[in-house]
Amino acid sequence: MATTLPELRIKIDALDLELLALLNQRAMLAHEVGEIKRVDRSPVFRPDRETQVITNLQSINPGPLRPNGVAIIWREIMSACRALEAAQRVAYLGPAGTFSEQAALQFFGSSIERVPCVSIDEVFRATAAGSAEFGVVPVENSSEGVVSRSLDLLLNSPLHIVGETSFLVRHSLLRLTPTLDGIEVVYAHPQALAQCQDWLTTHLPHAERRAASSNAEGARLAATNSTWAAIASERAGSEYGLHVASYAIQDDAFNRTRFAVICLPQTLPAPEVTGHDCVSLIVSVPNKPGAVHDLLVPLKAHGVSMTRFESRPARSGQWEYYFYIDLQGHPSQLHVAAALEALQGLCAFYKVLGTYPVGE
Repeated sequence: MATTLPELRIKIDALDLELLALLNQRAMLAHEVGEIKRVDRSPVFRPDRETQVITNLQSINPGPLRPNGVAIIWREIMSACRALEAAQRVAYLGPAGTFSEQAALQFFGSSIERVPCVSIDEVFRATAAGSAEFGVVPVENSSEGVVSRSLDLLLNSPLHIVGETSFLVRHSLLRLTPTLDGIEVVYAHPQALAQCQDWLTTHLPHAERRAASSNAEGARLAATNSTWAAIASERAGSEYGLHVASYAIQDDAFNRTRFAVICLPQTLPAPEVTGHDCVSLIVSVPNKPGAVHDLLVPLKAHGVSMTRFESRPARSGQWEYYFYIDLQGHPSQLHVAAALEALQGLCAFYKVLGTYPVGE
């Protein structure tokens, strides 16, 4: 048994060669799968299949690798293999270094063609027009609630949700020097400014807060003036040559953001059942007493859990609302299908936004 550092390194080098050979074998098999898919005109990317692969590996993993480590490693392996068939073009709120870019990489892996966009609206446009196959948009934050623009765009968009991902968001204050002295302006996306308002009030009470189209755009601007700072990720700081003046300044230590993965139905149909699935809906009901209560009755009757319920104004001038609902399950399951059918019969407006595996 190896006991010295040089001996251990020799063993690791030998294992790396074995891993490389096995990974290339896997890549060749994936290429064969791609050829079959090309003939069958099947989608290259199957989030349900990839979720099942990772979940199965995590369940049989003997350790010491942690479950999250297994997920990260295999996501990158599958991403690299997918790129042999075709690198997915993925749109997200740019520029480089945004949390949206991080979400895209977390969901698809690094072997994608990145399509940074100047706004959430542009992410929807690029994906609907086909200049990107998929889009990644923020939909909910644990501190500030829903991202209203994303929900409003989903209402009339031809795109549907095929996946989701979320992660803890750690905001850093970035600038050209590593101190808080002399900061006159702080740039960030309005959501980030809201998520850090208590910290800013305490530590930079006199600094002007300016909204940017994204946190990374704020970081780019902060790199042009020594009296400006930005709230963004450390990744954005590295991208624009900024120092971290203060780390983790978000008011909520468990600040988490959820992102939806969207595409045209012809790009990818609704993923198949995985056992850990979600159905997202937009509905409206007639304006009468008890109408909202009636929405819950079919869910209870058929044993379907509701995991999210949000309202948005219908902008009709009549104080009417759309309701955004997430349900646990998949429409291929009989009890879910029965609940959806009964629910639809109660609604003045009914749209399925997507069916997809629950995110990590």
